[in-house]
Amino acid sequence: MINIDYIKSKIRDVPDFPKKGIVFKDITPLFLEPKIIEKIVDDFADFAKSLNIDAIIGAESRGFLFAAPLSIKLNKPFILVRKPNKLPNDVYSAEYTLEYGSSRVEMHKDALKPNQRVLIVDDLLATGGTVAAIENLVRQAKGIVAGSVYLIRLGFLKGEEKLSGKVHALINY
Repeated sequence: MINIDYIKSKIRDVPDFPKKGIVFKDITPLFLEPKIIEKIVDDFADFAKSLNIDAIIGAESRGFLFAAPLSIKLNKPFILVRKPNKLPNDVYSAEYTLEYGSSRVEMHKDALKPNQRVLIVDDLLATGGTVAAIENLVRQAKGIVAGSVYLIRLGFLKGEEKLSGKVHALINY
């Protein structure tokens, strides 16, 4: 059984980071307790099993922390989506806006095959901009977004309204 209140107690609110007016959810204390991470990954795996996925996409950088162990647990390929100019081969690219600026994400063109079903993994769903851009990358590769999973969802920002596929978050604020 996963203790949501205990997990929440380990997440720090950092005001005015990375920009004034933003309250950053610092999940790094969770990684001091490997059993917590194991339970989070187990929860994500339970959600993923019903989606019939072919691959897992991790969003840079904190999404990698959950996507990699989930990929191992489910024995599915792990596809990295990174910030610009971090991948060495031909890439698909998509721009997006954040709650505190704008950016771009990239994915190797040979990482995903047409019609493969993917689960997108990130640490936090806020406005949905990052994951909507990742969904754009999946569409460029002619893949299918089966769903997305997060440790935290900031429900008041309604990010899930921008997304396709099923959405699961362990913690909702």
